Amino acid sequence: MTVLVVTGTGTEIGKTVTTAALAAAALAAGRSVAVLKAAQTGLRPDERGDADEVARLAGAVTARELARYPDPLAPATAARRAALPPVRPHAITEAAAKLAVEHDLVLVEGAGGLLVHFDDEGGNLADAAGQLAAPVVVVAPAGLGTLNATELTARELRRRGLDFAGVVVGGWPDSPDLAARCNLADLPVVAGAPLLGAVPMGAGSYAPADFRARAASWLAPRLGGTWDAAAFTAAHPA
Repeated sequence: MTVLVVTGTGTEIGKTVTTAALAAAALAAGRSVAVLKAAQTGLRPDERGDADEVARLAGAVTARELARYPDPLAPATAARRAALPPVRPHAITEAAAKLAVEHDLVLVEGAGGLLVHFDDEGGNLADAAGQLAAPVVVVAPAGLGTLNATELTARELRRRGLDFAGVVVGGWPDSPDLAARCNLADLPVVAGAPLLGAVPMGAGSYAPADFRARAASWLAPRLGGTWDAAAFTAAHPA
């Protein structure tokens, strides 16, 4: 794949750290990588954004951010409140396509969930993924409540005819509870797509060298790693 879209079932569930793991695994395999953050909200101009965080953790990636808005809100709302132009799906598509000319892999990270509005017409990341004809990875939390949100996201991807690559657990806890352990079996069922990885909770705080050395072990072979869903599930029985 040349372009991979990374979305989530909500906010603060590990999209950026998962994107960094994808980037690190690709770099370790000798691929050139670009990371495109469609819209960054809730940060001042001088603060480090998600694309910068991916570069810090993963290494030598090309980091791009299309727009930044100060309020921690959906991009459309944040753009309107700041009286700034919104990011429309075609702008995401054009930026990703340009980066793909010079990179082996372009990772497009959304904001929040799949259908979060980027403009007042309801343009969203799913629209951009369709224009790019790119596979989509959904990052989901491990615990109670994740099944409903994951299934809803999966249904929308299928309704639109998008390539749903699979699900990555965005923060696997050191001591998973019963719900998290059961979800390893239930997530691929409700998603209708495979589990493609589990990133440890707190991986974003690892030293960059440690993060890069371990990233491939958190991702399935389709994503450039060595993680095995069956073995991981067996190691965490419900």
